[in-house]
Amino acid sequence: MRELILKMSMSLDGFVSDIDGRNTWMFGADQEAKAWSVDYLWNAGLHIMGSNTFLGMASWWPTSVDQFAPPMNQIPKAVFSRQGASILERASNSPSAQTATLQPGAESWAAAYVASGNLADEIATLKAQEGKAIIAHGGVSFARSLVARGLIDQFVLLVIPVALGKGQPLFSDLPTPKPLKLISSRPFPGGAVAQIYRPA
Repeated sequence: MRELILKMSMSLDGFVSDIDGRNTWMFGADQEAKAWSVDYLWNAGLHIMGSNTFLGMASWWPTSVDQFAPPMNQIPKAVFSRQGASILERASNSPSAQTATLQPGAESWAAAYVASGNLADEIATLKAQEGKAIIAHGGVSFARSLVARGLIDQFVLLVIPVALGKGQPLFSDLPTPKPLKLISSRPFPGGAVAQIYRPA
């Protein structure tokens, strides 16, 4: 059985998005932290995400030449959505998909598995498949649902040296406090720290 890993960036004060859902604060100049994140993504056998995140990523990564593009494009995807297969059509019809040069693996977005059933059941089905770990990316509501239902096997949190003051927290839907065990911690020259936890 493969594990479900939640990989997200987090501000020093515990937010994974600003109050308006923007995340430009995540992308600093710390090239070593970025390289670590890219390498970590290659550990995935499957990327999973909610529908809004899927549509945003599907309109960006297929034509991007960013260092994150190869693992984001080349590793299979699953999108959690009640819209059914129509979400794949929406992703395929984005303007960038029609006008720009597609990168290797870009077709994987149109071939994503659409998970529209019960969240816990769908996750159990994906975990039961052979292959490398599943990495969940968000958005915030989707990630909160995974956390609140106790479906995460490992938390990979890249803590960015910025305080937002207010924003959207990751753990706000927990029914009770959740103890976590620190597995590793790695600081980077630009001040970011990669913290990996498992449920205690």
